Amino acid sequence: MSCGKDHHGGNCVCKILKEIAGVQDNIADDCCDTGCEQSINDLLGTQDAGPGLDTVPLLLYCSSTCEPFKGYGAYPRNIKTKVSSFYFRVKKVTDDCCAVIELLVDRSELGKSVNQTCPFTQNTEHLRATGVCITVDLSCFCHVTCLPAINAV
Repeated sequence: MSCGKDHHGGNCVCKILKEIAGVQDNIADDCCDTGCEQSINDLLGTQDAGPGLDTVPLLLYCSSTCEPFKGYGAYPRNIKTKVSSFYFRVKKVTDDCCAVIELLVDRSELGKSVNQTCPFTQNTEHLRATGVCITVDLSCFCHVTCLPAINAV
């Protein structure tokens, strides 16, 4: 069985993880210090994470390779200025699991041509929305990492 493949009519990884999470929730009420659930709670203000949070930065992994996904685009007012990023802000998800995601870059790189080489080396200290959006098919991804909620807009 490979990353993103169905097993007996469903995603067995998803089913097993849902079952484990449900059982663990019945045993103990503990949350991760960081992760998607914590970032969503921070964004909603259910935890005291600070004012002005508007973005959960995402890192996606391709199903075919389990490698981090890198998005590319160009700034609308200067098409010669190209940008790439491993970090995204979700803008919209359709019923058929397509999503519009916005590239995030460090504020020092806004408006500049940037070609990121690795998610580990991409600066995430001051991520900002670029206005550069791409549309992706979410079925092409097998993993998502959520960074702590930030103010990026």
